[in-house]
Amino acid sequence: MAKRYFGTDGIRGKVGERPITPEFVLHLGWAVGHVLASHGGRGKVVIGKDTRISGYMFESALQAGLSAAGVDIRLLGPMPTPGIAYLTRTMRADAGIVISASHNPYYDNGIKFFSRLGFKLPDETEHEIEKYLDHPVSCVESGQLGKAVRVNDAAGRYIEFCKSTVPLGLELENMRIVVDCANGATYDVAPKVFKELGADVITVGIEPDGVNINASCGSTNPAALQQAVIEHGAELGVALDGDGDRLIMVDHKGEVVDGDELLFIIARDRQGNGHRNGGAYRGGVVGTVMSNLGLELAFKDAGIPFRRAAVGDRYVGELMTQEGWILGGESSGHIICRDCTTTGDGIISALQVMAAMVNSGQTLHTLKRGMTKFPQTMINVRLEERFSPEDSEHVQNAVRDVEAQLAGRGRVLLRPSGTEPVIRVMVEGDDAPQVETLARQLADIVAQAARTVA
Repeated sequence: MAKRYFGTDGIRGKVGERPITPEFVLHLGWAVGHVLASHGGRGKVVIGKDTRISGYMFESALQAGLSAAGVDIRLLGPMPTPGIAYLTRTMRADAGIVISASHNPYYDNGIKFFSRLGFKLPDETEHEIEKYLDHPVSCVESGQLGKAVRVNDAAGRYIEFCKSTVPLGLELENMRIVVDCANGATYDVAPKVFKELGADVITVGIEPDGVNINASCGSTNPAALQQAVIEHGAELGVALDGDGDRLIMVDHKGEVVDGDELLFIIARDRQGNGHRNGGAYRGGVVGTVMSNLGLELAFKDAGIPFRRAAVGDRYVGELMTQEGWILGGESSGHIICRDCTTTGDGIISALQVMAAMVNSGQTLHTLKRGMTKFPQTMINVRLEERFSPEDSEHVQNAVRDVEAQLAGRGRVLLRPSGTEPVIRVMVEGDDAPQVETLARQLADIVAQAARTVA
């Protein structure tokens, strides 16, 4: 059954437009409280947020709804999404709630959830919450109302946890790094983590004002970081997104190192230097349908099994659980290291890459050259009406024609976006000009077919 409000990562949209309104979010808090009670919960939820201006409004609305349902609240303040997952577990809460729209602009916001074990909520629980949203808000007796308490040492707890994910003997002395926090939730904790491990840290994007989150900075806009790495002669740059669950890096030459390359570096380090819990790593790695073909081939050469999940870190995590593997991630930089934590964590992923550099004695630039990325072109075809490429014989014939021209040296993917009214047309192969030409031809055919339906 399709969900009305929940997408691939919680509920997200433009502030002031349903469902991202104070009234709806209050109702959502109440519904979550009732679902927790029906599951025999202890009645405690932790809430954290990123730095966008609307976070305070929605924090208050969630508090009101949860309190009306009799649930106690622990307020963490600005905190990276993976930090909230960690504190949900260690504080023995029934759930963790994150107020964030991740890499989106400040005028968007969203609400996403973690279970008591620090994982994304399963579909069944999201369906349950949506059922309670059909009921009017009620209020428990005054003596049973939930209480809200601010957790003053949340940042310190998370900083120590991040540091614990690398060996005690690992130090980053003499390593100059530039850290771009996207004026988001990591603005305070990320520089401290790297500094306390000995790195010489230069910061970018650590002055949030409520509206500058992700603005010309962070993992989706690494140009300023690339420039800073070159200017300061740094060994690497770390770009986080607004809520800190996504990571892109920059090597000492100023070249971007994306999520596929970072995942490859971490996996090869695990394979070559032994798993942190003892013994060499013999598991596989989960990517997505968008992961570069070069990553798949590099893992094949290295003898590391590889499987693709649907786009979205929750689907990556689900397939990791099914396979019993500890590594997975997306090209966008959501990287999950299950031997360290339960969800994608930009700071922890960066530490794993730095550990690989120390272990190998090699630069980030050298390590990334272990895989060769195939040229990839993706074009977004905007839709006026709902359109499924699978239902168009003309589009399917065009896809088969493109695949024939690639002659087994590439891939074609047509994927409806989960957050925008677009079809993503992706073509990948070993000949860059051919890939771009074929992608544009196929995008034109998809656009024409979509207009015909409209």
